[in-house]
Amino acid sequence: MKKLDFIKRSNGRHWVGDGFPVSNIFSYSDIAETVSPFLLLDYAGPHEFAPTTTHKRGVGPHPHRGFETVTILYQGGVAHRDSGGGGGVIGPGDAQWMTAGSGLIHEEYHSADYAAQGGIFEAVQLWVNLPAKQKMTPPAYQALTRAQIPQVALPDGAGSARILAGELDGQTGPARTTTPMNVWDLRLRAGHTVNVAVTDGHTASLFVLHGKIGFDAENSVQSAEMAVLERAGSRITFTVEEDATVLLLSGQPIDEPIVGHGPFVMNSVAEIEQAMQDYTRGRMGAAPQ
Repeated sequence: MKKLDFIKRSNGRHWVGDGFPVSNIFSYSDIAETVSPFLLLDYAGPHEFAPTTTHKRGVGPHPHRGFETVTILYQGGVAHRDSGGGGGVIGPGDAQWMTAGSGLIHEEYHSADYAAQGGIFEAVQLWVNLPAKQKMTPPAYQALTRAQIPQVALPDGAGSARILAGELDGQTGPARTTTPMNVWDLRLRAGHTVNVAVTDGHTASLFVLHGKIGFDAENSVQSAEMAVLERAGSRITFTVEEDATVLLLSGQPIDEPIVGHGPFVMNSVAEIEQAMQDYTRGRMGAAPQ
């Protein structure tokens, strides 16, 4: 069984553009080596936006290189476009998986329908690392619709798991991943114990969006906190102290240097400098029009 290593709390709250108020739970500047292959987790919301048909809320064109971005939407709507030709609109229960790879420029705004209606916005954005040999892979985009994401009932009525990536009880998530990993959206019922199989030697963490889970009498994890587990062990076990929404992340660690600067994550300072030059010289494509 994987034991609790530590509980990670928010690094602080800030706005990404004017559409995404986020709590940064971790980034490549703190525990990315510990939770590899995951580089960053931003929790956006919950935040209520007033309806608008005149203002485009979100974040405008900006570059990325060397990793993937994953947006999992719980409430609201997001419209995405990028210089690689990828894009689409996702709603509650959907996700998008963008491979920046060798570099692209993308933008993310509130979808037109959600902006006109207003209401609560809530999402998680992950940055997922790429191995050195694949950091310059061509950009790609995957839309993961709610209908495509299989749902698995957990034993003893403990709740359910939506499998975005990886596998549980014979159900495989739709995301195509570069390295082995699990990304599961858990909906859990209070008073139950959750016991699921994962891979020995892989990293594992549990981010709590709502509710509370516990590992022992002294360690409970609640909203906007993340339990980071030890790598040894082939099962994760915890109790559900309050009805909870939890994002489970586990994966094969990429044991390579992590050098990040703003929107670029590579393996060396020289590669970061090259990324900055390529961006300023227009080698990552043009902003979506």
